[in-house]
Amino acid sequence: MPVARPEPQEPRVIAHLDLDCFYVQVEQRRNPALRGQPTAVVQYNDWKGGGLIAVSYEARKFGVKRSMRGDEAKHVCPGINLVQVPVAREKADLNIYRSAGSEVVAILSTKGKCERASIDEVYLDLTDAAKERLLESPPESSEIIFEEATKSNILDLSSDVSNREENVRAWLCRADADYQDKLLACGAIIVAQLRIKVLEETQFTCSAGIAHNKMLAKLVSGMHKPAQQTVVPSSSVQDFLASLPVKKMKQLGGKLGSSLQDDLGVKTVGDLLTFTEEKLQDYYGVNTGTWLWKTARGISGEEVEDRILPKSHGCGKTFPGSKALKNNASVKSWLDKLCEELSERIQSDLNSNKRVAQTLTLHARACKENECNLMKKFPSKSCPLRYGTGKIQEDAMKLFESALHDFWGSRNTGWSITSLSVTASKIFDDTSGTNSILRYISPSSSASSAVPGSSSTPELTPFLDKKLPMTPIHEEHCEPSSKNEDCGNSNLAKQCCGIEEKGVPNKSSKVKGTGSILKFLSQSQSALPEKRKIDGLTCGHQGQESSSGANKAEQHGRSAEAVDRSNINTAGVHSAGNKWMFNVEDIDPAVVGELPLEIQREIQGWTRPSKQASTKPRGHTISSYFPPARS
Repeated sequence: MPVARPEPQEPRVIAHLDLDCFYVQVEQRRNPALRGQPTAVVQYNDWKGGGLIAVSYEARKFGVKRSMRGDEAKHVCPGINLVQVPVAREKADLNIYRSAGSEVVAILSTKGKCERASIDEVYLDLTDAAKERLLESPPESSEIIFEEATKSNILDLSSDVSNREENVRAWLCRADADYQDKLLACGAIIVAQLRIKVLEETQFTCSAGIAHNKMLAKLVSGMHKPAQQTVVPSSSVQDFLASLPVKKMKQLGGKLGSSLQDDLGVKTVGDLLTFTEEKLQDYYGVNTGTWLWKTARGISGEEVEDRILPKSHGCGKTFPGSKALKNNASVKSWLDKLCEELSERIQSDLNSNKRVAQTLTLHARACKENECNLMKKFPSKSCPLRYGTGKIQEDAMKLFESALHDFWGSRNTGWSITSLSVTASKIFDDTSGTNSILRYISPSSSASSAVPGSSSTPELTPFLDKKLPMTPIHEEHCEPSSKNEDCGNSNLAKQCCGIEEKGVPNKSSKVKGTGSILKFLSQSQSALPEKRKIDGLTCGHQGQESSSGANKAEQHGRSAEAVDRSNINTAGVHSAGNKWMFNVEDIDPAVVGELPLEIQREIQGWTRPSKQASTKPRGHTISSYFPPARS
């Protein structure tokens, strides 16, 4: 359910830009002979000529619509050019369109905060740019107004064609306009300049809406297409919304909009004005009720997110009619193809943008045999994403089998999958290789003087291998000890602690794979005497120790090894005679929760030591646990 957000105190200038017939424009740029000709882009399958996904304005004049198939479009417009989307892995390959959209985003993002809403839609927050323009070159004092801006459509402004541009110019240059409208005028000029720049550099036209919030900008960006822009002054908001069908509003096209129509008799946004905020809250709850009340008045506090890269990567495929998947083998075959594409895309994102996806999700639509009219929702399933095509394929199939069990119980026949998709989400910047371990562990105050500046701390190597970042780990746990556990000589100490010397892994180390935090730390070359302590857990290193010390270290085995792992010396952290320590209480659990899973487990091994086995021999009575009474 939608939630109302606080409205900013200062007026804003928000633009929504929508590329015109984007897929067709991309194909026309690839093949200039298609320019000015009735053209449509069709899906890769050729059943009845393929489904239309984009139709040029030249073809629309003949009555061609996106709901048609290719054969029907040819019947309506015999001269239409049908261009099939590229195909890869037996499905549509949209990479050329994604790349073309990125070209446009790169241009638009130069003028303000930019949010890429889809492959061909962008939101811009031009508030700062408009304020700067108003301060330096206000429209009323400018002798020349950008010509494209005078072609804008201003709501509630006279649409007389004979002197339309003069009316728009007069509105843009009003000296008596309020501050909000002056900002809008500057925003209209900036958007007009951006649209011309996009056309010159990419050959694409786009339409735009300019308003004080995202909701209004989105609503008007498609009012005058193609290659035009529309401005919404504050004074025209109420009249504009009054007759707008409620289903046209964002987030009111589904169940909530239907509920407004069926339960409250609301047909247009203006009808909502008859209900008080309290009445709407009674029906739909405090948050949604307030959101509806504000929406009816054109109020929206939703901000433009500073995001030019996608929030997620998804690959899907539909299987209508007889093409439905009816067994695990066919599902696995298609999942492998989808996961292969997904793996390529997230790997490309990692290489190009240094971003890492965290979650893998499987979605599907299904029906039971002889019950296709009784559609039961096929559950979506998610798990942590492991990089590598094979691992993604393996995990996706496990997710499907789990969802299928929830959908159909233990039976494995009598179902049909009509849609299948995999998505990589929760994408964050990959900061591996740029942060010191001190960022994740707070040193104790007693040892702070021994820790030099961050510039002298070693850098972590990347947490994720570019191909197989998640590997099995071997957890090590510290054992409580009331006295020091001595490792033998320096060589034995290195072996005990699993240290890599001179970049060569120690073959005798029990730490394998990439899961241990020891992979990201290196030991200083000197073997100076040192002693570290973690919440009562201790392990000392003696540069030259007696053979009895070595035997003692061997006797204590994994306990001493695990303790020393948690206190491993990092190169450059301390100088001779100094020591670096931290307390368990200084570790922030919120920060630990953001680390890779294998690192979390190892730190938990430090902070949650396993219980020490009882040293009391069996057969003792309870009196053995109490000290003798004093005489």
